[in-house]
Amino acid sequence: MNKKTVIGEPIVIGGRKLSLSRAIRAGDFVFLTGQVPFKGGEVMTTGTIEDQTRAVLDDIKSTLALADCQLGDVVKAMIWLRDRADFPGFNAVYGEYFPDDPPARSAVISELLVDVRVEVEVVAYKPEGQ
Repeated sequence: MNKKTVIGEPIVIGGRKLSLSRAIRAGDFVFLTGQVPFKGGEVMTTGTIEDQTRAVLDDIKSTLALADCQLGDVVKAMIWLRDRADFPGFNAVYGEYFPDDPPARSAVISELLVDVRVEVEVVAYKPEGQ
């Protein structure tokens, strides 16, 4: 099947449907939208970098499952942090989720569009039908 497939339900925040897909399967690759931390259906604007990183990676794990993937299928991760000082805390938690053969990764410091400490985007590789 060589077509683009939308994975998961639309993302709705504050009653507004966002103009993006949760994830897209394109052939053997699954591309996830950049994920910010959520708690109780709301953007998580409080909490430590460790709390926010766990929230993001748990949501990524759930979205990957919708595409019949797991964290071990992730081949690339892109990380945006609001504050350079958060990197050690982020990296410690990230290492818990990717203990063996971690994906290739980029990390930058950037002003984020929502008031959170971290955003993570991943690409997974899993041949269709496996």
